[in-house]
Amino acid sequence: MGILDSLSQFVQDLRTQRLRTTLTILGIAWGTVAVVVLLAFGVGLEKQSRKNMHGMGNGVVVVFPGRTTKPFEGYPDGRPIRFTEREVRTVASQIPDIREISAEYTRRTPMRRGTVNTTPTVTGIYPVYGEMRNIIPEPGGRFLNDLDQQYRRRVVVLGDEIKRLLFGEENAVGQQVFVGDTPFTVIGVMQKKTQNSSYNTRDQDRVFIPASTHASLFGDRYLNNLIYRPSDPERAEAIEQSLYSVLGRSLRFDATDKDAIGVWDTNQMDKFMKYFFVGFNLFMGIIGSFTLTVGGIGVANIMYVVVKERTREIGIKRSVGATRGRILAQFFTETFVIVGSGALLGFIAAVGLVKALGMLPVQDFVGTPEISPTVALATVSLLALIAILAGWFPARRASKLDPVECLRA
Repeated sequence: MGILDSLSQFVQDLRTQRLRTTLTILGIAWGTVAVVVLLAFGVGLEKQSRKNMHGMGNGVVVVFPGRTTKPFEGYPDGRPIRFTEREVRTVASQIPDIREISAEYTRRTPMRRGTVNTTPTVTGIYPVYGEMRNIIPEPGGRFLNDLDQQYRRRVVVLGDEIKRLLFGEENAVGQQVFVGDTPFTVIGVMQKKTQNSSYNTRDQDRVFIPASTHASLFGDRYLNNLIYRPSDPERAEAIEQSLYSVLGRSLRFDATDKDAIGVWDTNQMDKFMKYFFVGFNLFMGIIGSFTLTVGGIGVANIMYVVVKERTREIGIKRSVGATRGRILAQFFTETFVIVGSGALLGFIAAVGLVKALGMLPVQDFVGTPEISPTVALATVSLLALIAILAGWFPARRASKLDPVECLRA
């Protein structure tokens, strides 16, 4: 009954300060909305950025041939480096930390189906390339396999935009297209994906055939590049050092000559994105917490007013045996009621606002705001801290009042 009496008295006090109480609760609600929405926006942006970045592949490393800048074993500088499939086999056998590796031939070649013509980038690769580069066939089709590579089959997987250009809404799997003057059978169409980076052409505008077929069809001896994925992204830098050593021995260049080959390690970008979004989300949280802090100051202010107006009541309670801890707990409870009311109102508004933002047609750029468990936990923790700080000083003041002086008030 003591708790109920205290809450009843608290409600009566708040009614006398109705406008101030309402504004204080709205301040907490607005601060909660700011924190939740900003953090939810940060989570959505991070997921979309990673999705866009991984459109090119998860943790892949692309190696390009370059030109030497140092003389080596009688060879002059300025010598062009060229890869063959022998280098792919050498790297795969001598660097065990590489999980998957593929050669990559590329050539822009006329392609037609009936009277419709285009000139896509025809890419010759190993079957494992599809998994590394997140090239997933639409249902009903498939990607290249080992038998296609072994028997140099004339089969092709189309990028989704190339398929749309050649076939429109018609099913392409099982039909024929001409690469140059050579007929190929379409065995798959790439699912549409988001891709914000590439090193040749977006995958939607490419077609993929077995590397063996590409080499025999076009007579290419040299690769455009090779691509691999480390077994452990944390080993990416060590693998790169081994790569220079292995290829240096195979192609006769100085292993310290960094211009002899070019290495694009997407794992470095993953690491950068990880630390970037830690800082970004922290910055968003700080901005939102400023607004919430203003609401907390309002709570502390109204609690000081309540303490002042209930000075005589505090004196009576102390004189009949109420401890300082009881007085402290009473005002703490009242503070948490105000903060909790504002927080609940703010969460409801934030959920509605996040859902509304998620309906805007901007997901491909900034993602969909998401109230993740981390966002909820961070917000609740911040609210609890604000409530403790806003309630501690007024409650401490109330508990330390002299009963005699209170009764004289």
